[in-house]
Amino acid sequence: MDSLAGRLLVSTPEITDGVFDRSIVLVLAHDEESAEGVVINKPVQAPIDAVLPGWQDGASEPQKVFQGGPVQTDSAVGLVGVPGDGEPPVGVKRLFGGIGLVDLDAPQESVWPAISALRIFAGYAGWTAPQLAGEIERGGWFVCDAEIGDVFDADPATLWRRVLRRQRGVMAWVSTYPEDPTQN
Repeated sequence: MDSLAGRLLVSTPEITDGVFDRSIVLVLAHDEESAEGVVINKPVQAPIDAVLPGWQDGASEPQKVFQGGPVQTDSAVGLVGVPGDGEPPVGVKRLFGGIGLVDLDAPQESVWPAISALRIFAGYAGWTAPQLAGEIERGGWFVCDAEIGDVFDADPATLWRRVLRRQRGVMAWVSTYPEDPTQN
């Protein structure tokens, strides 16, 4: 399987519980051994400053911590929008396109002027490469192209439907799938 880094995993209606129910995962790294990403559409009620003082003011709306996944939820991952093609600022590693990983211990005054967006995640999602390939093959995930706006979307509650709606065929149809099919 080609690397899925920079792409989205959109949960299908087959996944019905936990953090992955109607979730969208941005794949940050994927190789022949493992895959890691963050769930981009599940904010929690914790304000960013409660976890990382000083980072909230520049964060993208909604200015909440997002549940990045079920792994190491006591740690934080920061993603930033990095405009242009030049070198990112000190403390930022460009991952792909306009998305970078920010070192949350970096001096904020060097980061803020050089980024266009910020999102903080508690934990991450992780798989072995064969495990993820099996979940995709069994119909648990759709693989879609990501847009930078997806990562920093201001309305995460509707993102699952909107990402699916812009796809073709079955994926667009699934965007209308009811939350409770017994009520259809």
